[in-house]
Amino acid sequence: METLEGLTDALRTTRDIQSIVRTMKSLSAASIRQYEQAEAALADYEGTIEMGLMAVLHDRRAQGLALPHHAADDGGGAALIVIGSDRGLCGRYNETITRFALDRLGRAGGHHAARGGGLLAVIGARAAARLTSSGHAPDTLLALPGGVGGLTPVVQRVIVAIDRWTRETDISTVRLVHNRRDGPARAVPVERKLLPLAAGTLHEVMHRPWPGRGLPCYRMAPAALVSWLVQQRLFVLIYRALAEALASEHATRLAAMQTAERNIQERRDDLTSAYRRKRQETITRELMDVISGFEAVSTQD
Repeated sequence: METLEGLTDALRTTRDIQSIVRTMKSLSAASIRQYEQAEAALADYEGTIEMGLMAVLHDRRAQGLALPHHAADDGGGAALIVIGSDRGLCGRYNETITRFALDRLGRAGGHHAARGGGLLAVIGARAAARLTSSGHAPDTLLALPGGVGGLTPVVQRVIVAIDRWTRETDISTVRLVHNRRDGPARAVPVERKLLPLAAGTLHEVMHRPWPGRGLPCYRMAPAALVSWLVQQRLFVLIYRALAEALASEHATRLAAMQTAERNIQERRDDLTSAYRRKRQETITRELMDVISGFEAVSTQD
């Protein structure tokens, strides 16, 4: 049987949980905006990288040279990078991306075996735990950044890992999967091909008209310049994917906290009603005790 003291403690606990949920909602809402702004901020830099590729490729076409070797898949193995989350309370965010990654691993399993195997890298401990429990332990595990300022170091570590794979192993194809926002709260998994640079992309860039009167001059060797531009393009792709994934994670968490807040408010309303009924019953019982005592004393007199 519930007591006034028990109901009071339950109401106090509910208020504390509600305060925590509201704080998490505010943090998630602010984080979504920050990551979206970080992702959009790279649009100009991405345009600059494309202009650089355009200039080099236009120059190569003028000299009658073929496309760079980056456009060809040299038949090596493949690597998959999965972006999940390090924290919970974000609904089915990790389940969604894990299933998507397992589907990609299942499709490529036989192909990888024929080509010499593959590598799996995961950013986010919770997604890594799900993949490990499914029999796909990651070869590389990285932690997610705690804020926008940590995006660049994580991206740089991923690029270093990719460079090591391509130099020390037979990896030639690198793909990345992550969740992206679809509406206010829905997380939809998407896939990006990081390497090799598609020949179609280079053809499209090469035949795009140059916006100025003449092509810019450059002193770096064409092969080295193309390699650097491809690396910078890789940086932009990974950075934007990571920012999109984190914005999606916080959006999913925000939706979960909104649902939790509604449930907590309903629970609080129920507890408040129960507390008022119990308090009224207690007051009524005490009044009845007083009246009964008074009547007993009056009868004796």
